[in-house]
Amino acid sequence: MSTVDWKNYEPVLIPDIKDLHKIDVYTKNGGYKAFESVLKDKDKWPDQKSVINEVKEANIRGRGGAGFNAGLKWSFMPPADGKPRYLACNGDESEPGTFKDRKIFEYNPHVFIEGALIAAYAMEITTIYVYIRGEYKVYIDMMNKAIQDAYDKGYIGKNILGSDYSVDFYVHSGAGAYICGEETSMLESLEGKRGYPRIKPPFPAQKGLWGRPTTINNIETLAHVTSVINKGADWFKSIGAENHPGPILYGISGHVNRPGVYELPSGIPVLDLINEVAGGMRNDKELKAVIPGGSSTPVLRADQLEGITMDADSLRTVGSMLGTAGLVVMDEDTDMVDVLWRIAHFYHHESCGQCTPCREGTGWLVKILLKIKNGEGEIKDLDLLLDITTQMEGRTICALADAAAWPVRYTITRFRNEFEARCKKSVHAIA
Repeated sequence: MSTVDWKNYEPVLIPDIKDLHKIDVYTKNGGYKAFESVLKDKDKWPDQKSVINEVKEANIRGRGGAGFNAGLKWSFMPPADGKPRYLACNGDESEPGTFKDRKIFEYNPHVFIEGALIAAYAMEITTIYVYIRGEYKVYIDMMNKAIQDAYDKGYIGKNILGSDYSVDFYVHSGAGAYICGEETSMLESLEGKRGYPRIKPPFPAQKGLWGRPTTINNIETLAHVTSVINKGADWFKSIGAENHPGPILYGISGHVNRPGVYELPSGIPVLDLINEVAGGMRNDKELKAVIPGGSSTPVLRADQLEGITMDADSLRTVGSMLGTAGLVVMDEDTDMVDVLWRIAHFYHHESCGQCTPCREGTGWLVKILLKIKNGEGEIKDLDLLLDITTQMEGRTICALADAAAWPVRYTITRFRNEFEARCKKSVHAIA
C-alpha cells in the first residue's frame, strides 16, 4: 500500500484563495515572482540552460497522458538562430472523462501563464499559443482576459520587466475535433489547415509550426513549472510517487458522491480517491469498474484495484495507464456492453480518416458492438473484435487507433462474461 501522505497536502495549483483568477490577487500571493526570478536573478539562474536543467531534474512528467519528462523535452530544442520559435500549449481537453485543465483556466489561469512564460524564456521562444477546445467558450474568454491583464502589467510583450526578453501570447480556439489534441494535428490546426496528424520524424522540436522549432506541453504540465522554479526540484520530487512525482489534478466522475477535480499528490491509492476523496459510491452501490485516466486507458475491475496507486508504475502492473488521471467510476449496475459501445462510437466519430486501419477499424468496431448491444451478436464476434484491435494498434500515424483499440480489447477480456451472455441470448433464440 502507498505511503503517500496525501491528507496533509496543501494545493499549489488550485489553492483555496478567493478570486485567484484576478491578476492583482495572484501577484499579492507571490504570482509572477518565479518568472521575475529567472529573468533577473543571474546568481540563481545564470542562463536559460539552468532553468531547463531544474525542470528536468524535477521530472515533471507530462500531464497530458504521455508522461514524458518536460525538461528533457525542452532540451530537444535546437540552439536559437534569431528566427521565430514557438511554444504550443495543449488545452484541447477532449478525451471523455478528462476535465482537469479547465479548472486551471477558471480558478488560476496565471499559474499556467507564468509557467508558459518561464518555458518560453528557457527555450528562447518568441511566441506562445494556447490551443483550447471550442466547446470551452467560457474558459477561452477567461484566458483572453487573463492574458490581456498580464500584457497590461508588463509580464508579456516587449522587453518584459526591463529585460531584453520579448514574447507574445495568443489564444486559439479549436472547432470541436478530438484529433486536434494530438500534438502534430494541433500544429496543423494552428496553421489553419485540416487537423491531420503529421508523420514523425521530423519531430516538432526540429520542424513544428510553420517549419520552425516548436515545443508542445499540456496546460497542467506548464502550470507545475511555476512551483518548481519557486520551490525547487527537490520540493517537487518529495511529493507523491518516486518515479512519477509531484501533484496531480485528478478528475473524478461517474457513480461517486462527490465528483470533481482534486489536487493531490501522485501515488495516492485508487480506492482512497474513490472512497475518501470522492465520498464513496453513490447510493451505497458496489464498485464494479474504473477507467483510471480518460477513456483510452484500459478499464480495471474492482478486484484489480487493491493496493494500486495513481502513478504510471503501479497502474502498469495491472495492465492500465495513468493517462490524464481522469477517473471514470462505475457501479454494479453498469452495463459494460453499453459503456464499450459508447466509447467505440466516440473514437469512430473522431477519427480523422487519414489512416486506413483507424478509419475502417473504428467503423467495424462500432458495427460489431452495436450488433452485440442489440442482442444479435455471436460468440465469434468477440474474437473478431479482438482480432481487429491487433490490426489497428501501432499501424497508424498517430495513436488514435490505439486509443480506440485498447478499450475494446481490455473491456472484452476483463468483462467477457457480460459480452458472452449478450451473445448467447441471440444464439439460443436462433436455435
